[in-house]
Amino acid sequence: MNPLAPLEAPVDPVVALTRIAWLLERDRQSTYRVEAFRKAAAAARGAGRDELGRRTSARTLTDIPGVGKTTAEVIAEAVGGQLPRYLADLQDAAPASLADGGDDLYRAIRGDLHAHTEWSDGGAPLEEMAAAATALGHEWIAITDHSPRLTVANGLSTERLDRQVRQIEELNHERSDTDEWCRVLTGIEVDILDDGALDQTDEMLDRLDIVTASVHSKLRMDAAPMTRRMVAAASDPRVNVLGHCTGRRVGTGRGARPQSVFDARAVFTACLDNRTAVEINSRPERVDPPDELIELARELGCLFAIDSDAHAPGQLDFKALGAERAERLGIDADRVVTTWPLDRLLEWVSR
Repeated sequence: MNPLAPLEAPVDPVVALTRIAWLLERDRQSTYRVEAFRKAAAAARGAGRDELGRRTSARTLTDIPGVGKTTAEVIAEAVGGQLPRYLADLQDAAPASLADGGDDLYRAIRGDLHAHTEWSDGGAPLEEMAAAATALGHEWIAITDHSPRLTVANGLSTERLDRQVRQIEELNHERSDTDEWCRVLTGIEVDILDDGALDQTDEMLDRLDIVTASVHSKLRMDAAPMTRRMVAAASDPRVNVLGHCTGRRVGTGRGARPQSVFDARAVFTACLDNRTAVEINSRPERVDPPDELIELARELGCLFAIDSDAHAPGQLDFKALGAERAERLGIDADRVVTTWPLDRLLEWVSR
């Protein structure tokens, strides 16, 4: 992975607006603010370059639905061949890395096994997530939207997931001749049900490139049944990654959540025996697993996946935070499956 290369003038208005949205997401700005730029980008794309030029001259850009005063200024400056000031300020203020350390491991990362799109609870279309991954130097990315039972996150039914798989196949075909375009892998973040079963049909799971399995319900289950639940999922031959295993949320207030209680040695041993990767979830509010559990999985010999759990394109860079933790805790890069080239990754998942 590489940091986003700053844009320089001249820049297309849609590209400028989209990049602003990514930088705001990377900085964890409000969804409302981000969406203003994403909606303006969609409106500008629909209007077309010629219409934007005419409206810039006539000073009527704000008459386009979805374009406000600030986004109109961005469009006008881009149409005029300038680097928009709003974008320039964000690029100047953006830190080179989100983490203080882990740079070597960050640069070694080639992909992501946990990313969401607007098909479930993500904030951007599939193609935009792939474009952001490409801009960050990914070789591949797995799209892992939620499974049906997680209705609060608009989880995908079998029928909707089938349509998404077809869209990914079409996107890969369309971009197959494009230099440096990353490969998009089909996938799912499948709910681990109370008994350890997976929240999707066997047929559909068998069609996917990547299955990341996570617990999203009954997180306060007693330790013994929670252990059996997670061991069953980690041992399922279709599961590639055990996602955010403790389910915790760090911080204070209503967003905080304690970690689930389970026999971590038993769960990680099941991961080791079945070559299921333990996810190092890089979202700042998760920091999951805690350091001591990463160290336990390291000592047992487990594989790891440093994932962003991105719900927006700019959040793909959260992996810098996971890389810092993994490097600090002595995880060798070769044990991190998200550093592997595509052919090695696909050989691993086809075990």
